[in-house]
Amino acid sequence: MMTTMAAMLGALPLAIGFGEGSELRRPLGISIVGGLIVSQLLTFYTTPVIYLYLDRLRLWSGRRWRIRHPHFYPGRIPEPGE
Repeated sequence: MMTTMAAMLGALPLAIGFGEGSELRRPLGISIVGGLIVSQLLTFYTTPVIYLYLDRLRLWSGRRWRIRHPHFYPGRIPEPGE
């Protein structure tokens, strides 16, 4: 978040610049700021989703491991059909 804000605030003068030659630099500034905003929003959405899927994969693989290797677990494992 801090890196994105630093980059965005650094590109802000390009996006709102006035003076000679600003018409050439303004599209670059707007695209930088817009891209940073979109990428930050996507990161806020995808990071929790990826962590949830990794947790589900961990739980699923743990169940499979316990079923295939019951000798590693001293507790009683129910037989199929119980």
